[in-house]
Amino acid sequence: MHMADALISPAVGGTMWAAAMGLTGYCSTKIKKELDDRKIPLMGVAGAFIFAAQMLNFTIPGTGSSGHLGGGLILAVLLGPHAAFLAMASVLTVQALFFADGGLLALGCNIINLGFFSCFVAYPLIFKPIAGPSPTRSRLITASLLAAVVGLQFGAFGVVLETLASGVSELPFGTFVFLMQPIHLAIGVVEGLATTAVVLFVWKARPEVLAITVPSAPASNRSFRVVLATLAVATLLAGGTLSWFASTRPDGLEWSMSRTSGKEELNSPADRVHPWLSGLQQKTAFLPDYGFKSPPGKDEAKGEEAEAWPAVDAGTSLSGLVGSALVLLVAALIGFVLRHRRSAARTDRP
Repeated sequence: MHMADALISPAVGGTMWAAAMGLTGYCSTKIKKELDDRKIPLMGVAGAFIFAAQMLNFTIPGTGSSGHLGGGLILAVLLGPHAAFLAMASVLTVQALFFADGGLLALGCNIINLGFFSCFVAYPLIFKPIAGPSPTRSRLITASLLAAVVGLQFGAFGVVLETLASGVSELPFGTFVFLMQPIHLAIGVVEGLATTAVVLFVWKARPEVLAITVPSAPASNRSFRVVLATLAVATLLAGGTLSWFASTRPDGLEWSMSRTSGKEELNSPADRVHPWLSGLQQKTAFLPDYGFKSPPGKDEAKGEEAEAWPAVDAGTSLSGLVGSALVLLVAALIGFVLRHRRSAARTDRP
């Protein structure tokens, strides 16, 4: 559900950038007061896991479409909404800058659609009330499924509203929303199942790691080592090898666009902002589309070739591993910086 710049006008893109930056500042302020130091490594590893997991597109049977894990709810359950939002923003920024996944102008939209609705709507309003202060297996399953579906539905509707506000005439509101919501309902069910698996594992292995538990609940270093090690191994497997088996079918957004306008990709508006940002992204994306850059003149020939499956490719594996490492570094660095500022503020107090 990563939006491309062609879907967004500069006005809408700038507004959503401002909203995303405002939320980032708010979350940073909150984290300085509430972040458990032991969860800083978890913030990095969990972000890396979501990056790798998002590479695993799965086919939606009978539709010709595919979807991928959003991961915002998983992050919120593990880290709490504020740290989760920053981790998701790190994932999406790394994807846009270094892998050309999602546009730079649309980055604010993607952060809001994939981060805000999961962390600040689905998690506090759906997941926490259903899971309750003393969660059970059945309550966690119900909470994970419903919250994942609701979060993705809001995110998909956000895409529709942002394209409507941008005046993208090829995507009329009625037809676009009629296609976007059902396909993302199906994707949301799969995301709910994946979220359930992660949440139940953590709850069974070390329940004190979950952000939904009482803050004063006892936690040991071993608690975090178990979860960190498991997520790290899953990240290496997903990014390094399982990414070869990702579905080659268009994702839910591309599928909806193609059936609305007849094209999976739209032409960018004729202004100065879009080509400038496109050129900037071409310079920063050293592994575009999660693979090595094609030599000049070979892009068209590559597009005409039938895509092999599984796509055993060194560029894909390298992208999964490098991208996960970058997200880990960025997310963990954010946590360490905020912890340092908190410590400095306490030292400066009289």
